[in-house]
Amino acid sequence: MPAYLIIHAERRREDMLVEDPALTLNIRDGWAILTDTHGIAIALPAEHVACIQRVDTDQKPEDQKPAPNEE
Repeated sequence: MPAYLIIHAERRREDMLVEDPALTLNIRDGWAILTDTHGIAIALPAEHVACIQRVDTDQKPEDQKPAPNEE
């Protein structure tokens, strides 16, 4: 299942893990946008995010790829 760990830019312990069977990440117009089959699940301003890591537990490490840079 796709899962993303979102690390807060100011490291204030507000990190979050988002999981959903149809979750995808898009970086657009200064926003990190996670969507699923119902539409936008969460949208965060890029300046509030230090990094976003895909952390699926059911994939082999060699199957994981970094998120593409889109700006």
